[in-house]
Amino acid sequence: MPSRLALATLLLCLCATSHASLRQAPDPELRDVLQRTVAEADSFQDRFDAEVWLLDMSTRLARYVPAPQQRLSLLRLVHREASKAGLRPDLVLALIHAESHFDRFAISSAGAQGMMQVMPFWKAELGRPQDNLTDIATNLRYGCTILSFYLRKENGNLTRALARYNGSLGQQRYPAKVIGFWHDFWYVKP
Repeated sequence: MPSRLALATLLLCLCATSHASLRQAPDPELRDVLQRTVAEADSFQDRFDAEVWLLDMSTRLARYVPAPQQRLSLLRLVHREASKAGLRPDLVLALIHAESHFDRFAISSAGAQGMMQVMPFWKAELGRPQDNLTDIATNLRYGCTILSFYLRKENGNLTRALARYNGSLGQQRYPAKVIGFWHDFWYVKP
């Protein structure tokens, strides 16, 4: 009997012709890495869901993060931190896409750091000056928590929450950019 991963791979391969972002079946190295990553994916409630989501997102992310192990490690962290914060992981990927193009060492002209472009003043606010915002897990924990807070503060209004996250409340450009990336590249139908 074929494994769930094999079935998920087959399903995604069959859909590849109708989905522009899925151009080819994953190579054997990716499959091996994916199997190990799924075993560590503690934020998923179902192993099959983990396999499908990780494979789908890994294929989409390949253009930004070429190494399969790094890609899957990042995706596992994004899923875990987004889930802890009550956010959709695909939305967090869209925000990272807009903020840093997946560059963990990105620094903005305003001094924001890492993939989610977190402002360093947060470290002092939390009494954690030793935190490294270019560390992916740390950056995701800060960024997801901040976005989740702003979503609650804005009663679920994503546009206003994204504008607050970016420090551009009242403007539409940044929220439109993130939402555009979300719908065009990262959105997964629930």
